[in-house]
Amino acid sequence: MVQINMAEREITIKVVYYGPALSGKTTNLQMLHQLVDTGARGQMVTLDTTGDRTLYFDFLPIEFGTASGFSVKLKLFTVPGQVMHKSTRKVVLSGADAVAFIADSQRASSSANAYSWRDMEANLKSNGIDFAKIPKVVQFNKRDLDDVKPLDEIKSAWGDVPTFPAVAIRGEGVRETFRELLRQLYRAIDERHGFGEKFGVSEEDFLKGVFKNLG
Repeated sequence: MVQINMAEREITIKVVYYGPALSGKTTNLQMLHQLVDTGARGQMVTLDTTGDRTLYFDFLPIEFGTASGFSVKLKLFTVPGQVMHKSTRKVVLSGADAVAFIADSQRASSSANAYSWRDMEANLKSNGIDFAKIPKVVQFNKRDLDDVKPLDEIKSAWGDVPTFPAVAIRGEGVRETFRELLRQLYRAIDERHGFGEKFGVSEEDFLKGVFKNLG
């Protein structure tokens, strides 16, 4: 849930990267960490096993100021994708304001993607978050591998949910995915809290605060 501290003029927002194991959630945060200016990013915390799978979660804090004088603090998390960590995913997803679903583009991963999407929906509902209303985007990662689903097939299957192709290990599609998620996030917060009218934070102001540091 968005936290607005009027006394300190601070807005704190939680974003969660969700998806099956080894789909590229951690890689997305690592790439964002490289893109964001050192003055705007905090230290990235990541807990990996020897198999390079996230054990609990990754965390990347980003903070920037807006022209209206507010400080925006973005807290980016990933969840562990393995089936056995269902309870951990639910905990990490608690209080999320937006989600980026990172899918594996390979046809062999279709069932894992579908399971993880249903799991995300169930965990959001268990946390009292409206699945239909929460800002969300889907990234189809690993476009550089063999036997990936064609983009037109993906677009047809996912309908109105914004989808982005990516090769996160090379940074491709990482920025685009994040930008669209933040755009949706801003509009959801503006509708609920009146970002523009009450706080003087426009969509352009919000996105510019993030992306002036993202090259």
